[in-house]
Amino acid sequence: MKFSEFKKQIDSSEKFPLRSDETSERVKNLEVILKVVKSINGSLILEDVLQLVLKNAIKLTSSERGFIVLKNSDGKLEYKLGLDSSGNNLPEELFNISNTVVEDVFNTGQSKFIEGAQSDTNNDPSKSILRLELQTILCSPLIAEGKKIGVIYVDSKHLHKIKVREITDTFEILAGQAATAIRNAQLYNGQLQAYNALNEANVQLIQAERKALKSSIDSEIGQSLQGLVHLALLETESLMRTIEKSQKENEGKLKSSDSILFDRLKLKSKVAIDSIRNIQKYAQVLLETSVMNLNKDSGDLNKTIQSVIRYLSPMKKFLKIIFKTEFNSLPMCNYDSEQIQHLLVHLFTNSAEARDDATITVRSYVRGSNIIVQVEDNGPGIDLSKTDYYFGLPSPEKKGYGLFLCKSILDRHNGEIKILEKTGGALIQFSIPCK
Repeated sequence: MKFSEFKKQIDSSEKFPLRSDETSERVKNLEVILKVVKSINGSLILEDVLQLVLKNAIKLTSSERGFIVLKNSDGKLEYKLGLDSSGNNLPEELFNISNTVVEDVFNTGQSKFIEGAQSDTNNDPSKSILRLELQTILCSPLIAEGKKIGVIYVDSKHLHKIKVREITDTFEILAGQAATAIRNAQLYNGQLQAYNALNEANVQLIQAERKALKSSIDSEIGQSLQGLVHLALLETESLMRTIEKSQKENEGKLKSSDSILFDRLKLKSKVAIDSIRNIQKYAQVLLETSVMNLNKDSGDLNKTIQSVIRYLSPMKKFLKIIFKTEFNSLPMCNYDSEQIQHLLVHLFTNSAEARDDATITVRSYVRGSNIIVQVEDNGPGIDLSKTDYYFGLPSPEKKGYGLFLCKSILDRHNGEIKILEKTGGALIQFSIPCK
């Protein structure tokens, strides 16, 4: 049952009076739920939210212990927290309840309430239920924005009359509100990780500045920071869009406390984005004013390209991207593999940003004394009239700097990069002398 439906029942009882004991019980449950909702929405720290949710679930149902499992990135249920009625943590090895019950609730998205588990043959008690002498089980899915994110489970060796509608309704309402709070905390946790990455970039920058007093390594700093800062900015901006989309989709359903929570998340995301962009500008200045020494070594450029594709393919941004390679045999060549890897990451990232399900084709061949590499995609393409702008120096008015970095890297290798004309998609070609 949803919280709004439960409240309507309370409101309707005022127009069509129930027995005094029923009305009193429902009003009491509504007051309890309001108090619980207020407490769990008072925090954005995932561990704190899980603690509050589980403690209240155990208390509301007079259970002896409870567990929360959440869906991980692989789509499997993962143990997150276990508590007893005294609030003591239960280790994962004690999570020996019936997996059948938990998995069934998660897969079906329907709550399961078992009263008299030892004797109720309709529920087909598992060995774990019998072994633990469990009598009462309440288990509900955690569903946020229509998506199942986990399961909340409580049990007891004592028999409770859980088939009383008020108790089951209350537990389901708690599960629904808990799912929203947990999802908000997960979003905040993602934003926090991006912010921590930003702080780490700041630390690296400070350390590198000190080294620069002894040697000219500004370019190395910029080169190291640009990848980290760029990815942090992408993830934080993505998080901001997710929060805004979620708020818009649930605009008519949100309470004032929920709206405040979303506003707080957006504000924190904006602060992180602005900070990252400030570091990004500083990294651009370093790259503009520096000269990087090449650490050339003999290598196979085809293998370097393959290593970059293997590295990027599992990343979230590239999950829908299809990579194709058309390699010809190449001679061993002297080049700075780390810088060429950075170049390839920028080119592939540009394609992925232009179209999230793009097909990227990479070709390599030899022409005269040069190795030629072409990166082609089926995205919206590039305006050839703005070539000078794309390859030009970064500035406050110019957000992108990837192609400028690519050109800088190839200039150091005495190579060349250019945008070729293509109908439907983009085609970028670069060359490196092989002698």
